[in-house]
Amino acid sequence: MPLNCIAIDDEPLALEIVKRHISEFPALKLMQVFEDAISAAEYLKQHPVDLLFIDIDMPDISGIDLVRSLGVKPMVIFTTAYKKFAFEGFELEALDYLLKPITIERFSAAVNKAVDYAKYKNSDRNEADESIYVHSEYRMIKISIKDIEYIESMQDYIKIHITGVEKPVLTLLPMKSALEKLPADQFARIHRSYIVARKHIRSIHNRKVQLKNIELPVGSNYADFVKSWAK
Repeated sequence: MPLNCIAIDDEPLALEIVKRHISEFPALKLMQVFEDAISAAEYLKQHPVDLLFIDIDMPDISGIDLVRSLGVKPMVIFTTAYKKFAFEGFELEALDYLLKPITIERFSAAVNKAVDYAKYKNSDRNEADESIYVHSEYRMIKISIKDIEYIESMQDYIKIHITGVEKPVLTLLPMKSALEKLPADQFARIHRSYIVARKHIRSIHNRKVQLKNIELPVGSNYADFVKSWAK
């Protein structure tokens, strides 16, 4: 089934470009377009949709405020000419953040992300366990569970360390929530600051977990993990 979507932008030319881009994708069904956020908000009260393409800087109500006001939030792809709004988009867990002028290549990447995320939300547990979605660098990204080596807490943020990737993924997420996203039989919390993938553990000695390129401590509250791993 295609994703029902609407497009909102107070600039007619920008709205026309988004309409034209949407028409190129059978996975999308454009329900309506709006040149003002108030009319769009009224429409959404009666017609829930799967996906919004919405400008941020509009004169009556900003795209940010409109999305915040929605009781049931669809997937959101922000479109804007200004990078300064990126953090607000991040707070609202937008799927993507497209800077104008929007190329068809960049638009395509955002649409594919929406399609993948919709499948993820609607899949059964076994399929969902193959990957997780987190917000990083102002957009939703997909991470394959099999590639996660360990997760490191950085106060309110976590770093997801991925095998073969030098730069970890930084996202605003508590450790408890991160652990809930992962299969319990494949990951374990070994410290208040670390979650490890069991398959990447090479050895454990003196309450130290050896991974490929790093050694991590086992916290005193997680000492039972050492005993369970040895069995």
